Amino acid sequence: MSTEGLTTSAYIKHHLQNLTCSIQEGHFHCAHSAEEAKAMGFWAFNMDTILVSLVLGLTFLFLFSRVAKNISADAPSGMQNFVEWVVEFIDSSVRGSFSGRNALVAPLALSIFAWIFLMNLMDLVPIDYVSLITQPMGIGHFKLVPTTDPNATIGMAIGVFLLVLFFSIKVKGLGGFVGELTLQPFGKFGLPVNLFLEGVNLIAKPVSLALRLFGNMYAGEMIFILIALMGASWVSFSFSSTLLFSSQIILSLGWAIFHILIVTLQAFIFMTLTIVYLDMAHQEHH
Repeated sequence: MSTEGLTTSAYIKHHLQNLTCSIQEGHFHCAHSAEEAKAMGFWAFNMDTILVSLVLGLTFLFLFSRVAKNISADAPSGMQNFVEWVVEFIDSSVRGSFSGRNALVAPLALSIFAWIFLMNLMDLVPIDYVSLITQPMGIGHFKLVPTTDPNATIGMAIGVFLLVLFFSIKVKGLGGFVGELTLQPFGKFGLPVNLFLEGVNLIAKPVSLALRLFGNMYAGEMIFILIALMGASWVSFSFSSTLLFSSQIILSLGWAIFHILIVTLQAFIFMTLTIVYLDMAHQEHH
């Protein structure tokens, strides 16, 4: 599906639609419209989100493992210096926010930060460039930024939530975990209120993780789309092609530079909150 000749509304919808696929009657099928994707139901999956997430995750693992295997104390490469700086940064963040003892937390924090950062970074790829690659392959829709898909952010948040539950029960015991939900903060006489307050607090953790990341990245993608639309709309005016091109480049570059901060900040916030939630799961209340 070409994006040329689309109305503003159709252009936005086109770039915000995932490559949604499902297996129907034994055949693999991908939707060609939002209505068709909706009709696929609950068991449909966003193929672009899965593919890009896997590729970026494997890229992170390959780069870091390669540096680890070829590490040199005498003549470190630029890539080794960068990886060591990232590892030291994550290590200091974990030491500052996590008071317990758990060998899983630091590697988890590193994986979360690097993976989310790479997924967010895809937002800097010009949206129409993706179509140049996918359309010749017969793919009408393809979103390159997994974190603009709520399924991805909710999935990661649920993973963190399950770890919080696991370590809460492991460290405090089932009785201690249930007691924390039912006896805090007003003691045994405030049981219904305690359960409500602590239950809301518990559920709010994955919800805040998922929606914060999704909302910020979705808004950033929308602004890039609007900048692209603005450039297209200027064609109808009597601006010279050089002025038009220069103006769009300046707008896109300015937002991209600012967006780099958002990309990094959102990865850092997700990682930091994960560390804090796991630290709370390791703390016993007396």
